[in-house]
Amino acid sequence: MKGLELSERFYLEHGKPMLCEKFPHLAEWIAVGLMGSGSECFGFDDEISHDHDFEPGFCIFLPDEEIVDRKTAFALERAYAKLPKVFEGFARSPVDPVGGSRHGVIRICDFLTEKTGTPDASLALRDWFSIPEQSLAEATNGKLFFDELGLMTNIRATLSYLPEDVRRKKLAGKLLMMGQAGQYNYRRCLCRGDTAAAQLAVIEFVQATLHVIFLLNRVYLPYYKWSFRAMRDLPRLSSLSDTLEWLISSGNTTDEASKKSNVIEQICSEIIQELTAQGLSSFTGTALEGHAYEVNAHIADNDVRSLHIMYGA
Repeated sequence: MKGLELSERFYLEHGKPMLCEKFPHLAEWIAVGLMGSGSECFGFDDEISHDHDFEPGFCIFLPDEEIVDRKTAFALERAYAKLPKVFEGFARSPVDPVGGSRHGVIRICDFLTEKTGTPDASLALRDWFSIPEQSLAEATNGKLFFDELGLMTNIRATLSYLPEDVRRKKLAGKLLMMGQAGQYNYRRCLCRGDTAAAQLAVIEFVQATLHVIFLLNRVYLPYYKWSFRAMRDLPRLSSLSDTLEWLISSGNTTDEASKKSNVIEQICSEIIQELTAQGLSSFTGTALEGHAYEVNAHIADNDVRSLHIMYGA
């Protein structure tokens, strides 16, 4: 069973009745769901995931203390802690008295501060560059089971993806990195006989390419260990997953290096096709550097456009 399904079933069978019976006056203020850190919040969990942090549990999100005071929040925490300790064969972890748990009662402002650095998710354009995309992914993943007020729903909608100028700035920097590492440095390292540096160039190319693909799909790049798993679900360019995996897992013998160089160019060609299809670049060359500067040139905000091209990378 997937963790998100387990969480929702636990809420419906035990959490919802508890909230309706003991805290009906909070119905208009709270939101309930599962989101944040953990493979189960992305739907990536499997049997291996059961060895840690896999349990029936959910989050009860509260507004500020002016609306729901500390005494009420404490009573809610105690009621949550008294829910069944085992559900469908899975044991719950004890509630951490000093915080830090992925489940239980959580202030919305605390959750947002952890994920975005602000208590209300009000971000200026420059702020988006300083927040790791994996944190934004964790702020918007999972599922809300209940949100009568709609506060968390609206916040998640606001954070659903990067502003377009931020996307383009990041895209420009990552395209430049792809070109430098894959189209330029890989061959130069091989010419010097430095296969270790050549492989590092390939890894740099693959990491940049992964980010470019997520940017082209308008999806946040998750934590690195989930990047390939998440890429396979993307509607655009997901077919490159196996090819990118081969690049970082193969060697650099003469035959392999020749094949790698050709594969890198093929990948760049597919990226360029998608850039053109999305109207992001009209540059006609095959060098990604040219496309990077073309993407940057069409950023609407003058201040963001004038930042160094690598600012978002």
